[in-house]
Amino acid sequence: MRLEPLCFLHADLKDPIDLGAGPFGNRQIFDVVGGHFQGSGMKGTVLPSGADWILIGPDGVGRLDVRATLRTDDGALVYVQYPGVAIFNEAVMNALATGSETQFGDTDFFTQPRFETGHPDYAWLNSVVAVAEGRVLPNAVEYNVSRVLNDA
Repeated sequence: MRLEPLCFLHADLKDPIDLGAGPFGNRQIFDVVGGHFQGSGMKGTVLPSGADWILIGPDGVGRLDVRATLRTDDGALVYVQYPGVAIFNEAVMNALATGSETQFGDTDFFTQPRFETGHPDYAWLNSVVAVAEGRVLPNAVEYNVSRVLNDA
């Protein structure tokens, strides 16, 4: 197995809606308001039509549930959905408290994007297995998304 870079994705977010502590942790909803992506023969924008319904447990583990829509520069629409895990360590908590950013590798922040599209030029995305590493920015997140490939 090997990883091949697929794309870089930047998503702009609204301030979170904080539902407070519930039976499974603290639920926050981050609405996606825009962004951009580029890589592997695709480039475009992140539409303002998604969100991250994150659940932050008492153990400091954020469990992501993200859904978003991408529009390529040539007009194809691609739905992306991903679960993931982000460890809310000191670097993340400091970035959130001060309006600063983390760097890739400052914490475990990993997702498993799954793509869906009906556009024939991007149908290859429907069978991609992907993983991504994320980082936190003020009112945004960024991901380095990689495709998982067979070594054979």
